[in-house]
Formats: sequence, C-alpha cells, structure tokens
Amino acid sequence: MNNPDPKATQRLAKTQEEWRALLDPEQYAVLFEEATERPFSHELNGEKRGGTFLCAACGSPLFTSDAKFDSGTGWPSFAQPIEGSVEEKRDSKLGLPRTEYHCRRCGGHQGHVFNDGPKSTGQRWCNNGSSLQFIPDGDPLPEPRE
Repeated sequence: MNNPDPKATQRLAKTQEEWRALLDPEQYAVLFEEATERPFSHELNGEKRGGTFLCAACGSPLFTSDAKFDSGTGWPSFAQPIEGSVEEKRDSKLGLPRTEYHCRRCGGHQGHVFNDGPKSTGQRWCNNGSSLQFIPDGDPLPEPRE
C-alpha cells in the first residue's frame, strides 16, 4: 500500500500530556507506557473484513487486512506491516530478548514480532488492538493527526 499523503510519514513531536488528552486511558497506557492489553479482550482480534489498520494515536497506516491472520493468541496478528510504517527495538523486560515495534510516525507502542507466523513471512506481528483503528475497504482513510 502506498500512502501519498506526506503527513502520514512526517515524524510527530507531541508531549505525553498532548497524547494523554487525545487518547482513552487504555490506549495511552498501551501506546505510550508500553502496557499490554489482556488477550481476547479487543474486538479487532476477530475483525475479518477487508481494510486498513491504522495507528490509533496518529492515524498512520500500519497493516492491511491481507496480512492479518488468526494466530490463536488473542491479539490481532499480521504476517507483515506496511513497508516503512514501523520501527523495531530490542525488549528484554521479561528477561528474554524480544523484538518490539512502534509506529514510525509517532513512536506509539504496537506490539512484538515473533518467528512463528505463516509460511509467507514466518513472522507474527502481534499487535495490541487498542493501538489500532480499523478502516473498512471503501471508507476513506482519515487525515493523519498533526
């Protein structure tokens, strides 16, 4: 998916107070305090329609429905993100090193990458549902936040 809107790739510089005012408490905790929602707790885990998954904080497109699959883990899972939409970093908070990923545009925490995904990529991009917004095919994508 190509996003011609340059606002969708510009780095945002908002304070934590500005993000807190824009998001509900669970979204803020997951996106900017790197919390994790309970498995099977978010409706986007079962979303099966065609469409685009955006960062709930800034509106940047992160995943397409073509990449989504049911991993059985209780979180929305994807075989791959939209190219250039996320940044990865090492996370050792649980004692074992894992790969964590964030929205490239706003830095919002999305989830972790695991090497137990479908054969197409071998990866499972395990995402918090509260970090995402779903836009069905046929609906216009909203303007990214500034």
